Amino acid sequence: MTLELEITLAEALIERKALKERLESLEERVTASARVQEGDTPAEDPAELMAQFDAAASEMEQLIVAINRTNLATPLAGQEGWSLMEAIARRDMLTLRQEAISEIIDASRTTRAHWAVTRSEVRTVATVDVAALQRQMDALAKERRELDARLQAANWTTKLMA
Repeated sequence: MTLELEITLAEALIERKALKERLESLEERVTASARVQEGDTPAEDPAELMAQFDAAASEMEQLIVAINRTNLATPLAGQEGWSLMEAIARRDMLTLRQEAISEIIDASRTTRAHWAVTRSEVRTVATVDVAALQRQMDALAKERRELDARLQAANWTTKLMA
C-alpha cells in the first residue's frame, strides 16, 4: 500500500485510528476462527484473515512513520522553536501532571468511609493544601487546552510528509 500524501495530518490521524480498530477486529476474528470442533469448518478462513491483518499492519507502520516524520519536522505556530512532536510531549506531560494532582486531591478529601465509627478510631487530616493544588491543576488544564487547540489547528493545516 502506498500512502496518499495529499492528506492532512488530521486525516492521517483519523486513518490511523480506523486502522487500529481494523487490526483489533481482524485479530478477534482470526482468534475466533483459529480453533473449531473436529469436523467443522471455521466461519472465516484464518489464512485469509492473517493476510488481511499483515496488509493492514504494514499500512499502519507506513502511516505511523509518516505521522512521526511530519510531527518532528513541522514547527508549531505561536511556540517558537517547538515542533509538533515537542508540543505533543508537552501536552502528554500536562495531562500526566493533572491526573497526579487530581489523585492527590482525591486522596486528601475526607469521605464518610474515612469517618470514625467508634471513639477508638484514628482521625485523619489532609497534609496538602487542596486549594493550592486545585489552582495548580486549573492552570495546567488551561495550558493543556490552549496547547491542544493549537495542535488541532496545525493538524488540519499540515500536509502529511512522505
